[in-house]
Amino acid sequence: MIDSGVTDPAKARSVGRWKLLLVLFVCASPLIASYLTYYVFKPEGRTNYGAILDPRNYPIPKLASTTLEGQPRTLEQMSGKWLMVRAGGGECHQACQEQLHAMRQWRLMQGKNMDRMQRVWLVLDDKPVDTAALRRYKDAEGQDVDLLEGVTLLRAPADAVGKWLPAESGTGASDHVYLIDPLGNLMMRFPKDPDTRKVYKDLAKLLKASAIG
Repeated sequence: MIDSGVTDPAKARSVGRWKLLLVLFVCASPLIASYLTYYVFKPEGRTNYGAILDPRNYPIPKLASTTLEGQPRTLEQMSGKWLMVRAGGGECHQACQEQLHAMRQWRLMQGKNMDRMQRVWLVLDDKPVDTAALRRYKDAEGQDVDLLEGVTLLRAPADAVGKWLPAESGTGASDHVYLIDPLGNLMMRFPKDPDTRKVYKDLAKLLKASAIG
């Protein structure tokens, strides 16, 4: 038999598609494994401090958010990192300051993984943010702490954010810190007045289980 060297085009396309699917599966396998771990195969005795949210129920809405200077910027543009998100007005009193400080500490406690995390403050009104005061926050030891260092501030419509972020009974969105994964999925909510160590452990487990972000 003489081999003409001509390959069946239909067969070649089929082989090519299977190769592409295999490559996509290999690339996506770390994400698939982490989600199966958290949503499907839940080991006995494993406890999450934060409330796990089904991202299908809370897709990020079109918020028309902007920087404090009025430049358009969205949460979607920050995809690729784990986002810790708080929401509240521009007046940042004690509870707000403590929340920002806690977010700062949770990130620092991740050590080598802290650069995989980004903090976001959704400002839900037009009131000015006293950035000078927040950059001179006094911690429990009396040390000056810049609460806004590395924080992304975005003004966003309160109605849209309130409808999107689920809160515990008797609380509002501003009482919680939320976690968005690097693919833009809202996946966790931490309780009001949270235990710092327990939040840290949740975050550390997620970062360890996931190769994304």
